[in-house]
Amino acid sequence: MKTELTSEQIQAYRDDGVLHVPGFLNADEVQQLKAAVLDAVNVLGDKKLVGSDMRQSDDYYGQVFTQKLNLWMINDTVRSFMLSPKLGQMLCRLEGVKGMRVWHDQTLIKEPFGNPTAWHLDNPYWSFDSRHAISIWIALEDATPWNGCMCFLPGSHKLADFKTPGIGPNMRELFKTYPEMARIPTRPVPMKAGDCSFHNGLTAHGAGANMTHGRRIAMTCAYMPEGSTFNGKQNILPKDYFNSLTIGDVLENDQWNPLVGRLEDPIDESLVLSGKA
Repeated sequence: MKTELTSEQIQAYRDDGVLHVPGFLNADEVQQLKAAVLDAVNVLGDKKLVGSDMRQSDDYYGQVFTQKLNLWMINDTVRSFMLSPKLGQMLCRLEGVKGMRVWHDQTLIKEPFGNPTAWHLDNPYWSFDSRHAISIWIALEDATPWNGCMCFLPGSHKLADFKTPGIGPNMRELFKTYPEMARIPTRPVPMKAGDCSFHNGLTAHGAGANMTHGRRIAMTCAYMPEGSTFNGKQNILPKDYFNSLTIGDVLENDQWNPLVGRLEDPIDESLVLSGKA
């Protein structure tokens, strides 16, 4: 796992809200993680979320991709990748925060001829509001313009707040809420297996349809800054935990949202941007 960062990469991420890292995993790591992800998918069967009876739907969104969440809870290999302390420190450096907790992981598999993914923001769906939430998206098969590679609107995280129209069949729905985003040039990010991207929770992104006979297999994980507080939305929180929370409570349950990485010393911005932090 290639977790080193240059000052140029950090600055590019903060400017654009997205960073492509070629060769994040080597070939052996790709095979190891891919096998673990597919094994966990098989264990879940038609269930969508570990610890829940939520099922994969057969509506439009259900045909965008096969989506399985919180695989880290049932597979040690997935856990070792997604909860890697070195990855956690990488996330902290990109966002300039002291600590990161897992929000949820998910595999997103665009099946052959799967529907496109409309432009959307991530963080407005989650149970906390933060301008420093971050996700990693790892290609476990080549992601191309033909099978639904990720596309981003660089800098859109600076225009966004926490409103969202939802994700549906209309690719342009997001722009009714944020019309200025429609003027940002799209950045497609094709990836080789083992490449990854990082994007801020308020960076607009989407993907085209899978127009091929193969699967576009990706493993992703979303992270929230340490100290994030509950905003009243349930999202993936289990019912008993959700019912125990009051708006403003710190989300620090180590069973559901374990700490991934922490920079113990206060972050010295000059060191972060020089790549020495």
